Amino acid sequence: MKGFVGVTDNAWFAFLAQQPGIDEVNFWQPGGRSQFKSLQPGEPFFFKLHKPYQRYIAGVGFFAHHTTLPISLAWQTFGEKNGAPSYLKMRRLIEEYRHVESRFEDYKIGCIILTQPFFFPRQQWIPIPPDFSLNIVQGKTYNLEQGHGLRLWQEVSLRLHSMRHPFGGIEGVAEPEARYGEPMLILPRLGQGSFRVIVTDAYERRCAITEEKTLPTLEAAHIKPFSLEGPHAVENGILLRSDFHRLFDAGYATVTTDHHFEVSGRIHEEFDNGEYYYTFNGRKINVPQNQLFKPSPEFLSWHNENVFRG
Repeated sequence: MKGFVGVTDNAWFAFLAQQPGIDEVNFWQPGGRSQFKSLQPGEPFFFKLHKPYQRYIAGVGFFAHHTTLPISLAWQTFGEKNGAPSYLKMRRLIEEYRHVESRFEDYKIGCIILTQPFFFPRQQWIPIPPDFSLNIVQGKTYNLEQGHGLRLWQEVSLRLHSMRHPFGGIEGVAEPEARYGEPMLILPRLGQGSFRVIVTDAYERRCAITEEKTLPTLEAAHIKPFSLEGPHAVENGILLRSDFHRLFDAGYATVTTDHHFEVSGRIHEEFDNGEYYYTFNGRKINVPQNQLFKPSPEFLSWHNENVFRG
């Protein structure tokens, strides 16, 4: 198992450390050109601060996903969980690293999405490993099963346990001994923003029905609503164009367990319209190639039986 010690913007850290109950954060990359491949989902990402605190690790989050988004969409998706109180402030923070002010450009940024973040109080900060050079710009990967990496993980685990961090109840960390000894993979619990982004990428940024690719029009629909205990899980999501999303949520359309799109006759009955949507009736939807990301038959059956106005 690996961990990544990432060089962290102090203002980003300070703002988020003051926000209670944060379930996810966007650790942004200003350039938006490189892919983050250092971690697998569930592995820890440690927050190492800038000057004057550059010798300390001050928190941790658990890696869920990496993607690239226009900065406006990153703000719409994560809001203050981007580490800033406003969109304008977020842009100013990022442009300090880009060394250019781009007032009207919707440039792309890298988004390292981390779940269950925790920000240690000042007295709990951890000295960086002795082999971590202060000249490192982005970060360094460690093997958490031996040497400096293992010692770092043990220190972090002790703090998480003492602070009653929810990681202790997550699948993959079942025994108390595991929290202080050999690291074990943690299953990330997705928040609303990470759910939206991962579903979007799982469907290759195309509407499952129309194949529309205009990103601002696409929305990650919950099959079983979160308000009714539907989880933020990829198998409980479908990427839909916004109008199809509204029809789906309102029960005027559904997806069958064999992945066919079905349109309710109630659209015509109630609105004397709907010819456009009926052209998609019976169409096989596009689903992710990854079996783990395909819509769950259980959630689809629930929608067919409880929401669809057949």
